[in-house]
Amino acid sequence: MNLDYNIVIGGKAGQGLQTISDALSKLFLRGGYEVFTSQDYMSRVRGGHNFFMIRISDRPLCAQKPKIDLLIALDQETIDIHWLELEPEAFIFYDGESIHLSREDKRLVSISWDKIATTIGGNTIFANTVAVGACCGLLNFDLGLLAGLLQEAFAKKDPKIIETNLQCAKAGYEVTKNLKSKVTIQAGTTSGKMYINGSEAIGLGAIASGMKFYSGYPMTPSTGILNYLAGKSDEFGLVVEQAEDEIAAINLVAGAAYAGVRAMTATSGGGFCLMTEGVSLIGCIEVPVVLVLAQRPGPSTGLPTRTEQGDLEFALFAGQGEFPRFIFAPRTPEDAFYLTQKAFNLADKYQVLSIIMSDQHLADSGWTLAKFDPEKIKIERYLLAAQTLAGMQEYRRYDLSETGISPRTIPGASRHLVIADSDEHDSRGHITEDLSWREEIVKKRLAKYKYMREEISLPIKYGDSASKTVLIGWGSTYGAMKEAVDMLNAKNKKVVMLHFNELWPLPVEYLGRELSQYDNIVAVENNATAQFMRIITGQTGILPTHKILRFNGQPFYPQLIVDRLEKEVHVYGDR
Repeated sequence: MNLDYNIVIGGKAGQGLQTISDALSKLFLRGGYEVFTSQDYMSRVRGGHNFFMIRISDRPLCAQKPKIDLLIALDQETIDIHWLELEPEAFIFYDGESIHLSREDKRLVSISWDKIATTIGGNTIFANTVAVGACCGLLNFDLGLLAGLLQEAFAKKDPKIIETNLQCAKAGYEVTKNLKSKVTIQAGTTSGKMYINGSEAIGLGAIASGMKFYSGYPMTPSTGILNYLAGKSDEFGLVVEQAEDEIAAINLVAGAAYAGVRAMTATSGGGFCLMTEGVSLIGCIEVPVVLVLAQRPGPSTGLPTRTEQGDLEFALFAGQGEFPRFIFAPRTPEDAFYLTQKAFNLADKYQVLSIIMSDQHLADSGWTLAKFDPEKIKIERYLLAAQTLAGMQEYRRYDLSETGISPRTIPGASRHLVIADSDEHDSRGHITEDLSWREEIVKKRLAKYKYMREEISLPIKYGDSASKTVLIGWGSTYGAMKEAVDMLNAKNKKVVMLHFNELWPLPVEYLGRELSQYDNIVAVENNATAQFMRIITGQTGILPTHKILRFNGQPFYPQLIVDRLEKEVHVYGDR
């Protein structure tokens, strides 16, 4: 069928955009289709222009689409802003009772959803259901699945609410059913897949990895993790603490990790600023902590509800002094689930901080994915066995070793004391100002890097292996880059991409060998300075030949990458 249909719902905050988006996403998912959703919203409780995008297909999706097939406009501004993005055969649904347009176009369809909602249900609150029904009518999508969703959503409420919603949906359906849409979408067999966003996937991955303590302070776009874990705390026996600020949050997780509990926190750029002293404390006392840094545009408050990859160098160099850390950057929610497990296991193995780099695009975008397999999750704690402890005459928490990893136990596990201090300390953990020892313990901590580097998985190499042009990206750019590579190779433009989800320590020798074979090295990043490529250059001396950067607060579209590459880079065809 090759279905690829794009719906955008736009309006002011508080008008119920998310209600419509969630209903349609679940509806098409249950109808057997692949769904990718994203949202663009302003930092306001009410007002401003916000929109949700729902892309529907019969093949897997992993990126946004710039052109719109159906625009559901809850205000006039939505029509004005998105007019040039409409496909020639698109439709615009709007309420002609409240929106008075001067322009005329066959694509404009007036639906009095407020009036219909009031007539049937006595309240404009049902207008969103009218809009959902109208969408189904246009696409000839059976309302039977919607009835099931309504029954689930309002199972604990008065049955009359379910019936009223269904009647409103049918009324919207009748208004649009005779429109000549370029596609119809028939409900098929439910795929059995789930609909999940990046924040939920990280939270679920943490639970599956044995995390029992979470502390954080709400900050967009990391708040979704806090909300998700709080909602699961009773079911999985979690302690979820909303701290008074980010300083308290990271010190709470450091204390929990010292006590032997798997612990995690999450924040965004401004909150991470406050956490940097705690980050350094974790490096000093060598406790395993996982920290999610959900990026948004800075500096300062920046664009608090938009996306960017602008904090990578900050994450790499945050905290006073020199100490090792891991940095991961999930590509998709599925990747986030399994990569969170690796972050926890390696934090435990090397007694270091693992940073997971998310961003607003990954955090808030919804995907249809096959159910995750918890059997693939292995919890590895790397604590000293009780028998080993019992046989030790003396326990030295920071004993020197070739790997830099000292024996770790938790307070109360044996007769031995477990001492930690934020000052420089001797092998037992006591404060010391012995300067010769200072050099030894710094070298001990940094010695871990040799072995940590061996744990890093190499990037995905995807595209035409004969290409002399390579795109380099990381994290949430994966979907747009993958689709762009497919589009270019379909046009006989030989392109390959290297996409990273494990960023630090960097696989330097691999990069030196791999990148030497390309004529064009193109950095594709959601920031203004190509931060990851700059790190690669610093470690290998290899410079990019081109950069495709976006830093206006929006993620990449595949077509944007294709257009920029064709305009700015000489890409070889057959040779």
